[in-house]
Amino acid sequence: MLELIDTSIVNVALPHMMGSLSATLQQVSWVVTGYVIANVIVIPLTDWLSSELGRKKYFLGSIVLFVLASGLAGQATSITELVVFRIMQGVGGAALITISRVILIEAYPPEELGLANALFGLGAVVGPTIGPTLGGWLTDHYSWRWIFYVNLPVGIVAFLLSMIFVTDVPYEIKNKKVDWLGILFLVVGVGSLQTVLERGQDDDWFSSKFILILTIIAVIGIILFIVRELTAEKPVVDLKVLRHPSLAFGSIFITILGFGLYGSVFAFPVFTQRLLGYTALQTGLILLPGGIATAMMMPVVGILLKRGVKPQVLAFIGFSVFFLFCWMLSHLTMVSGPSDFFWPLVIRGLGLGFLFVPITTIAFTGVQGKELSLGSGLLNMFRQLGGSFGVALIGTFIERREAFHRSTLVSHINNYDFLSRSRISELTHGFMANGSAATTAHSQALKAMDFSLMQQSALMSYNDTFLIVGVFFLFCLPLLLFTLKQRKVKRSENQASLPNEIIETESTELQAEMV
Repeated sequence: MLELIDTSIVNVALPHMMGSLSATLQQVSWVVTGYVIANVIVIPLTDWLSSELGRKKYFLGSIVLFVLASGLAGQATSITELVVFRIMQGVGGAALITISRVILIEAYPPEELGLANALFGLGAVVGPTIGPTLGGWLTDHYSWRWIFYVNLPVGIVAFLLSMIFVTDVPYEIKNKKVDWLGILFLVVGVGSLQTVLERGQDDDWFSSKFILILTIIAVIGIILFIVRELTAEKPVVDLKVLRHPSLAFGSIFITILGFGLYGSVFAFPVFTQRLLGYTALQTGLILLPGGIATAMMMPVVGILLKRGVKPQVLAFIGFSVFFLFCWMLSHLTMVSGPSDFFWPLVIRGLGLGFLFVPITTIAFTGVQGKELSLGSGLLNMFRQLGGSFGVALIGTFIERREAFHRSTLVSHINNYDFLSRSRISELTHGFMANGSAATTAHSQALKAMDFSLMQQSALMSYNDTFLIVGVFFLFCLPLLLFTLKQRKVKRSENQASLPNEIIETESTELQAEMV
């Protein structure tokens, strides 16, 4: 939760950073971009780093780096310093979320993995939800620097508890040969892709030479990285772990979840603050009940998994509930208020509870030993990339749909339309009643009409966005059938070649893996 709060907490404080550090919007945006790029590059390297350094040492070192960078970011005196310290935070934060999941999976027995994933999911889902609320409150009551200082006491407690309870596992083996070429391709490919996703919307995508060149570099870098990791003797990221069908499908689902989670968290605050005039703190408080609903649902889902409910069934419910949330938000109006948002966001919170734990459980079915850490790193990379794709695509979609709706609405306003003339006349007389001259009042009426058109076109674009995200989740439902089929095939093949007493043992183990 500490790492994921820091991913979203800075967004509401960016205007204050601009004023305090005399930075432009383009410069201050790298406070977010730098963190995410460092995070998404290091995440797939966590398995190799934990193997080289030892899991406990790497985990503790990452906590120290994260806390130290937080303190330095709070003391930054220029935008350059702040971006550098945020990159350091991203490097340290990458291990926090990846290694945490592996520690939980290894610490809990198979029959309680649902509870372990629920504990992990509690922080992973609640973090981005309460981040804007916490950031808005700290910024309004203290200063933007406190969004970094708040990490210090929590990080110190995490370090002390990890010193006491976290242990290394015996099967970690250090590689004498380092795949530097694979690391280079990963940094170039994924780093360029993440930069394109973060900056594409602001730079008008491929009309910018910078974005176009980075896209070409990203494609070439990722292709070379995949080829290298599949052929290298000691790959830094062993992509062969995706041979497990469960992990392959889990990667698809976690990408979809990242798309929906980060995309919706991005679109809703922009809607409330841009169109309804809410403050960052008010928006965060509106989002809070959904986070509480998720927190309450996580242990319930863990118990259901422990009692034998298939994760595919729970994921099916989660995708369906998330569609309901999107459908409800696709009917918003300019007079919508907190009461109109409460139940859709609570439903969203319940849906995330039904999605995160079952998807994680599906992904790690049959994955054991050292591959757990590698699989966890890949899942987190896919989740982060899914979120980046979601924010980038949704931002572009909103802008394009807004332009479309505006052109459509404008085409119906002309001197030959009775309703248009009546509305302009009504506004003109209203401004004249307030003391404006006839010519001035008419100009004010036209501006008011234009402002109303902008609001309506923006509202329609957000409604379209929520609806299309919901439909996207519905299309994911058939994929769950493939995970059921894979498990049946795997089980029948294993049973065909084993004695009866081993079949019974494997049946029990398969049930435990499903939990």
